[in-house]
Amino acid sequence: MRSLVTGLALLAVLVLGGGAEAGPSPATAAAEHGMVVSSQHLASMVGAGILAAGGNAVDAAVAVGYALAVVEPCCGNIGGGGFMTIHLADGRDTFINFRETAPAAARPGLFLDPAGNPVAERSRRVYLAAGVPGTVMGLDRAAREYGTLPRAALMAPAIALARDGFVLTRDDTDLLDAKAALFAHDPAAAKIFLRADGSRWAPGDRLVQSDLAHTLAAIARNGPDAFYNGAVARSVAAASRAHGGVMTAHDFAAYTATEGPPLTCFYRGFVVVTAPPPSSGGTTLCEILNFLEGYDLARLGFLTPPMIEHVVAAMARAYADRNAFLGDPAFVANPLDRLLSKGYAAGVRAAIAAGAFAPPPPAGGPHERAETTHYSVADAAGNAVAVTYTINGYFGAGVVAPGTGFLLNNEMDDFTVKPGAPNLFGLEQGAANLVAGGKRPLSSMAPSLIEKDGQVILALGSPGGPRIITTVLETLLDIIDYRMSAAAAVAAPRFHYQDRPQIVFYERGGFSADTIASLTEHGYTVAAQHPWGAVELIAADHNRLYGVGDGRRRGGAAIGY
Repeated sequence: MRSLVTGLALLAVLVLGGGAEAGPSPATAAAEHGMVVSSQHLASMVGAGILAAGGNAVDAAVAVGYALAVVEPCCGNIGGGGFMTIHLADGRDTFINFRETAPAAARPGLFLDPAGNPVAERSRRVYLAAGVPGTVMGLDRAAREYGTLPRAALMAPAIALARDGFVLTRDDTDLLDAKAALFAHDPAAAKIFLRADGSRWAPGDRLVQSDLAHTLAAIARNGPDAFYNGAVARSVAAASRAHGGVMTAHDFAAYTATEGPPLTCFYRGFVVVTAPPPSSGGTTLCEILNFLEGYDLARLGFLTPPMIEHVVAAMARAYADRNAFLGDPAFVANPLDRLLSKGYAAGVRAAIAAGAFAPPPPAGGPHERAETTHYSVADAAGNAVAVTYTINGYFGAGVVAPGTGFLLNNEMDDFTVKPGAPNLFGLEQGAANLVAGGKRPLSSMAPSLIEKDGQVILALGSPGGPRIITTVLETLLDIIDYRMSAAAAVAAPRFHYQDRPQIVFYERGGFSADTIASLTEHGYTVAAQHPWGAVELIAADHNRLYGVGDGRRRGGAAIGY
C-alpha cells in the first residue's frame, strides 16, 4: 500500500483534510508496517501482535476474528458467519463467503403460526433461529490460502484469552447487562455470561470461558473438522433437537465456505471492491453510488436539504431493488448487470427528476441496533483485508449448546419469513430471499476496499443491519465528495432511509433545525435516533497507514506498529 494516491487532490485529504468532526471522537493511529482497527481493543492488540511477529494482513485478520469471538461475544463469533474482502500484494482481489446456511429442514412454515403470520420468537430467540455457522470454515480457508503462519500461532492468543480470561471493562459489562435477562433463560449461556449466583458481571471481574477455550484448542489442533465433523457438531445438533430446532450434525458436515471474485464498481475514478450476493451490501452500495455519480454533491453542500433529498431518493430506489430482487445466487438469479449498469442509473435519475419518487406517507420504524462487528487490517507489503461477520442480533439467539462455549446466531431472521413482513431491522423483503434448506440469507454486510491504480487506499466497513450500507456510503461520500479527513468522515453525522419504513432517520444533532424544517415542508418524515454504526477504517498514504476507529462503539482501538 505504497505511493497510492500521489498527484491526486484526495492525497492530503485522506489524512489531513478539512471538514469539522461532528460526532464522537474516533480512535486514531499511524504506523509504517501494519495496522489493525477493530471494535475491541484486545482483539486489535492480538492482530497487531501477529503483524509484528511476521504475519501478513490475512494472518492478522484470522487472529482478530478468533479473538473477537472471545472478547466481543455480542457480535464476534464462531457461532455465526460473514464475509471477507481481500486485496493481495500481487494485485489480486478475492472474496470469501462464510455466510451461515439454513438447516436442510428449514422452510418458511416453521416461523409462522397456524394463521400464516410470522412468530418473531421462532426466528430470533430459540434454536430454530440458528443457521449453520460459517466463521470457522471461512477463517481457516483464508489462512490456508493466503496466510503465512500456522493455524496454532493464529489461534493461540484467542485460546489464551478464553482459558485465562480477560478483565471486563465498563464497555464490556454494559453489553452483557443489556441481555442479562436473555442469558437467564438458557443455562449454558447463564453459566458463561452471568455469575454463579445469577448476578451480573461487574467491571474489574475476569471473564473465563473454559468451554470456548476447549473448542478453540480443538480447532487449532485439527482444523475445521473439529468443528464441523466432531463433538461440537454433535453437541449443537443434540441441543437443537432437545429444544425444538431442526439443525443436525449432517447440516454441519455439509457446510462449505465459498470463494470468488468480489463485486466491483466505479465512483468518480475510484474502484469500489465489495461484497457480492448473498450479501446485498455491495450491490446496494454500488447502485446508490451509480445514481449519485450524476449529481454534483459538493456543489449541493454537505447535509443540505437538496443533498439529503438526492441521496434519500437514491437510497429509496436501491433498497426497493434490494428487497425485490436479491437473494442467494445458488438459489435465485440476481439481475446485477441491469441493476449496476450506468444506463439504469441514468434512467432512475430521470425518474427522480420527473417526481416519480416523491416522499411517501410515513410508517412506523425500528430502533437502530448495533449488532455485527467489522474490522480492517493492512500491512506494508500491500495486503489489505476487510471483514464483517455477525451472529445477527446482539448475542444472537441467546443460546449455547452445552459444552461448546459459543453463542448460536439468529440468522434465520434475515430470510424472508413471509413476503412483506418486516424482520428484526424493519426490512420488508421479497420471495427471492424466502427460507429454504441449504440457502444463505440475504445480508447487508459490506466489507469494502477502495482502490486507485491497483492499490488500496481505504479499507472499511461497519455493523448496523441495513444501515451498514448507508454508513459505508456516507463515509465514502464524505471523503471523496466533501474532502473530509478519514477521522472527520467516520465521526460525521449519519442519516438513513431504506424505503420501508418510510422515514428519514438521522443521528440526534446531525440535522440542523433549518434542514429538518425544509425536509418536513417538502413532505419527508424525519426522526432522530441515537448514533449508529461503527466504521473501522484504514487509510493508506505513501508509506504510512492510518487507522480510524469509530467512537460510536466504545472499547475499540486502532493499533499499528
